[in-house]
Order: sequence, then structure tokens, then C-alpha cells
Amino acid sequence: MSRLRVTPAHGQGRDRLYVSLRDGTTVAWYDKDTGRVSVLSGAGREEVLSALAPYLTGEVTVGPPRVPTPADLDRLSLHPDDDLAPNRPGEALHAELDAVRAAGSDGSFGSSGSSSSHGSILWRRWRRWRQDPRQDPRQAELLAQETIGDRLDRLEDAGWRVLHSIPLPGAARIDHLAIGPAGVLAVRTLPARKRRVGVADPLVRVGRAAPVPHLRWARRAAERASRALAADVRPVLAVVEPARLDALPMPPDVRILRDTEIPALASLGGVLKPAEIESLYATARDRHSWLRV
Repeated sequence: MSRLRVTPAHGQGRDRLYVSLRDGTTVAWYDKDTGRVSVLSGAGREEVLSALAPYLTGEVTVGPPRVPTPADLDRLSLHPDDDLAPNRPGEALHAELDAVRAAGSDGSFGSSGSSSSHGSILWRRWRRWRQDPRQDPRQAELLAQETIGDRLDRLEDAGWRVLHSIPLPGAARIDHLAIGPAGVLAVRTLPARKRRVGVADPLVRVGRAAPVPHLRWARRAAERASRALAADVRPVLAVVEPARLDALPMPPDVRILRDTEIPALASLGGVLKPAEIESLYATARDRHSWLRV
């Protein structure tokens, strides 16, 4: 059995595979976009290539890292289980939906425990998903988070750093955390495809559904992020594909954006310098930073 393990890392404009020892120490990485395998000093080149062999496509170049960026150095100092940077938008939702699909496909709903209320609920959810995956509200939420996550990731060229699906104590999560020249933003995603959205602080109504205190939750997430990072964090509510957005008067402390307005953040600045952005990002990507908020 190989002593190396391969861990994928997506987002931030990169698609990489990291090779690490069993204790989590990174010894190499494969950048799919450039076709380069970077091997750190002291690592076995042939062993690294053997571990990566099932994933290599086309011609690749192998050698030492050219010049590690600050982000690379931060990544190497963290155990893979503690690094939040690889999290996909909606990471927790991916896991939930995969569990529902797997439970239905392997027949586990028909087991002896299927009579339990929890099993019955999962069975009904799986049947609805099989009939029409869009009927599961989590699917709509996942698509919305992926939409916002993709738009935020594209801000990297403008000096932004982004994390997704940050777990907090008590099963809460921050959908997205964006750190850039305009400051630190805790972004809450609201799916509203082709529906009218009305904001009456702190409540938000989507279509004909009952009002929900999304602004209160957005503020709470920003407060917890501020404690974790020891920095000012502004709450943002990102509304995805609304037919109409009524938010007057606009809350003074919560920024409300349509998904199409996310790219405009690239033109903002004057709050954080590049070194401050990298420092905050290094703190934010460490899972331990969020354990006491």
C-alpha cells in the first residue's frame, strides 16, 4: 500500500491534486491547468508519479515548484482535514443530496429500519427527487450557491480570496467568505429563480412563501466571522435570479446584491492591502479558527 494519498482541491481559479504523507504533510501537487507536477525537496519523484498515475492526462512536466505563492505556503502548513480552501460551494448540501441518492439506490430504505420516521422522510424525499430532482429545495439552494460561488471565484484576478461552506459550531455555516481590497464579506445565498423578493428588515419574502429572517441570519454570520478573524466583516445577501427585488429602504448594514452584481465588487477597494488579504485568508482557511465563535 502506498504511503501517499491524493487529495483534490478545486476553486480559487485552480484545479489541483495534492499528494501528501499519511500524517498530512504535502510532498507534491499536480496542477491540471498547466500540466505540471511540482515535487518538494526530499520527496520521491517516482513514488509521487506512481500515486498520481491514475489522474495524469496528456504530457506533464515534473520538477521543483517554481516560486511558491503565499497561498501555496499557507496550504502546505495545514493538514488537509483542517484546510477549508478545497470546500466547494454548497459542500454540505452536496453531502446531504449524495446521501439521499445513495440510500435510495442501494435499497437501504427497504431495510428493517425503514419504518422509522426518519427513514420514511428520507424515502419520501428520495422518491420526489427521482420524479423531479428540482422538487428538492436543497437542489435549488445548491444551484444558487454554485452560481454565487462561481461569480465570487472569478474575482481572484482582482485580488480577492474566497472560501465556501465554512462550518460553524452548532451546525451553522457561512455560505461564502470573500476577502479582498473592499474588505471582508460574509455572503448568504438566497435562491429566488423567477420569483419576486421583498425585503422588510429583518424579514425577506420569496414569492408566496412565508417571510424568513434572512437579514438577521446574515448579520449573525458576519458577527461570528468578525470574532474568528478579529476583523470587520460586512454581511451580504446575494439573491440569485429574482424576477424582481424590492429592498427599499435598503438596510444600512447589510449589502443586498443580485447575482449579476457580484462582478462589480472587482472595481471596489481602499480597505485592505494585499498582505492583509493574504493574512486574513490564511486565518480563515484554518478550520480551527472557527471552533469558538
